[in-house]
Amino acid sequence: MSGPPVVLVGPMGVGKSTVGRLLAERLGMAYRDTDDDIVAAAGRTVAEFFRDFGEAAFRAVERRAVHRALAEHDGVLALGGGSILDPDTRGLLAGRYVVHLTMGVEEALRRPGLTADRPLLAADPRTRWRELTESRRHLYEEVATAVVATDGRTPEEVAEAIAVDEFTAKAGAHGRNPRVAGAGWSGPWGAARLDEDRSLRPEENR
Repeated sequence: MSGPPVVLVGPMGVGKSTVGRLLAERLGMAYRDTDDDIVAAAGRTVAEFFRDFGEAAFRAVERRAVHRALAEHDGVLALGGGSILDPDTRGLLAGRYVVHLTMGVEEALRRPGLTADRPLLAADPRTRWRELTESRRHLYEEVATAVVATDGRTPEEVAEAIAVDEFTAKAGAHGRNPRVAGAGWSGPWGAARLDEDRSLRPEENR
């Protein structure tokens, strides 16, 4: 299948951009973020786009940006938190290696900048973040091949947890049980906890 061998999805603020850049560097691939594509094309930030045109207009532009990136990009791709709301996008993710990054609400609110320039969280960040994340969880799980929790981990540790997975590195065994350190997995093939999780710290694997 052409297109990106690794796609990152998850709620806003989970660290897809930071982890994606680190992962791309580790795997020797290019990195792309569809939110960056939208900002570059629109000449305004996501927050400004929401303010000026509304969410419906943003989702339409986001859909086009995501579909273009899935067709063109051949490295690590990070998608915006709400991109999986579009059923056609979810269809295009089928069969790809999709990593769902997760975190709890307490972890989310500890992270600096979570609410900055995020229109959907403006009123009540804690409540809105929880509501949005829970309402989208089943959609993330629908498209995910692997699920990696970011709570209590640095971006470097999360990137390493994905990079050490031989199926990710080879990007050629979609749909099989990915051996991602410390992660469960879910997707069209079911859901489970892994019995062969590997530590993030190499010295603990000796």
